[in-house]
Amino acid sequence: MSIYDKLFDDKLIIKRVKNKLPHLFQLAELESSRNGKLGMEIGSVRERILIALLMYKFGIDIVDPNIPITAPEIDVIVNNEPLSIKTMTTQNKSWMPIKLIWTTDHQKVTEFKERYQPSCAMMIAKICWNSQGKLLLFSKKSQLEILNLIGKDRYIKLPKPNTNSRGVEITTEALAMLEQSSHTKCIDINFVRKNIDYREIYTKWLDAWIEDY
Repeated sequence: MSIYDKLFDDKLIIKRVKNKLPHLFQLAELESSRNGKLGMEIGSVRERILIALLMYKFGIDIVDPNIPITAPEIDVIVNNEPLSIKTMTTQNKSWMPIKLIWTTDHQKVTEFKERYQPSCAMMIAKICWNSQGKLLLFSKKSQLEILNLIGKDRYIKLPKPNTNSRGVEITTEALAMLEQSSHTKCIDINFVRKNIDYREIYTKWLDAWIEDY
């Protein structure tokens, strides 16, 4: 059993994820928006929220988010177990392709496809505002099984040559199959927006200015 399975088997964690994640992701959107448009940093802010969840569950001392840039698939390591973290927003509960690497260099893309094998578990937040979304855990085993079953051409979507696409993606077909895998863990979440004062995102910085040290 992976250490991350324990996150999805903990009744207290499940309750907190259901209650808190929509609010925290809504704050992340406010923090990452300007003039109503989301910035590219939204993915990093959501990732930090989920890493903080791991710290809450397992303790800050065994959660290592300081991952070298040479390990693009890994976002955090807990108790020596690497994990990839992804988030996506969908309008109708359907899957959107999810980035594996952020490069359009033709040579790097080709090399990546040739050598790619899932190296760790993957946690994905599937956000569907004003509807039901999910927090999912795809095991390394299930990723390898689906990849071997359908092959790399159907598992990986490469950027089209001479386009401004942002990288190599996991296909929606592969993601749908991973979602249905018997090895996948899932927490269903109602992503309901609430009325939030935009000034709430400045609270932590205001508190830092007020605090004496």
